[in-house]
Formats: sequence, C-alpha cells, structure tokens
Amino acid sequence: MRLSYRSSKTEVLESKIHGRGLFAAANIAKDEIVAVKGGHIIDRKTLRETITPRLGPVEIQIDDDLFIAPVTDEERELSMLYSNHSCNANLGMRGDITFVAMRDICAGEELTHDWAMTDDDDYSLECKCGAPNCRKILTGKDWQLLELQKRYAGYFSAYLARKINAYCHSERSREIP
Repeated sequence: MRLSYRSSKTEVLESKIHGRGLFAAANIAKDEIVAVKGGHIIDRKTLRETITPRLGPVEIQIDDDLFIAPVTDEERELSMLYSNHSCNANLGMRGDITFVAMRDICAGEELTHDWAMTDDDDYSLECKCGAPNCRKILTGKDWQLLELQKRYAGYFSAYLARKINAYCHSERSREIP
C-alpha cells in the first residue's frame, strides 16, 4: 500500500533534471492537488543519523525538528513523489505535505517544486535544473530571499509560511523607531 498519494494524472518517467521525475500524464488545473507526501514523523537526529545514510533524501520538513519520511527500504518506494527541484517550479504547497499546481500544467510537463518552498536547513549544492532563472547554487535558506517570497507567495509550506511571517514581522519591528 502506498504511503504517499500521486494523482492519477501523473506518471513517473526518466527526467532530464535528475534520475526519475514526476510528469503530467494529463492536463492539470491551477491549484489541483497533484501529490501528498506520506510516511512517519521523525526528528532531525533520526533523519541525519539513520534515515538519510540508508535511504538518501526522502523527507519533507514540517517543522524546525520534524520531518515526514519512510523509515525502511520497503517504504522508500511507497513514499516517493519523484518531484524534482526546479528554480522554475510549477508545483507549490498547500499545508505542509500537499503539492498543488501553481498554474495550469499541460500533459507531458515535468512536475517540479522549488526546495525553497519546503526546506529550512544548512546545505548548499549546485543546481542542475537547467531553468533560465536557475540560481546555480541552492541553499536550505533560500526561503529567506525576498524575490522567492514574492514569487511563491501563497505556495510555501505552512511551516515556512509561519517562519516568513515571523521573519518579516521581526525585520519590520527593527525599522520602527
């Protein structure tokens, strides 16, 4: 039994971005639910020490120290969404685990999300998405970029939307005499 949900309008195929990717098998309307991440709620220590070394990057962050991820080899495939990162994403978040279309998507398009919408972590890596607006280097703090906050407004995970709201209010409070 699957741990995650993928719409019947999607299929997993080889991706030019990375390995396998999630693709639209039929047209998908703006704000339509495309996927919902499932798994177990685990803390950062368990993720870093037990899960990631064995299963690779399989999680989605839902709070400062909480993630949803599979915990066994058998669960890995049952929980994978195969939505690769793109700096020109067409999927956004509703809540913490639900991926929705940010615009109308045509059959055949790869379904991608920007990790800036879900990640608050300490990493930096080279991006190979190939988008015209590629940032070249991704970090786990890209959600703090004002340009991305504007571009993805309404499509950040609930967890990061709360952090952005608090971050913006703390920045504004320093400006008020």
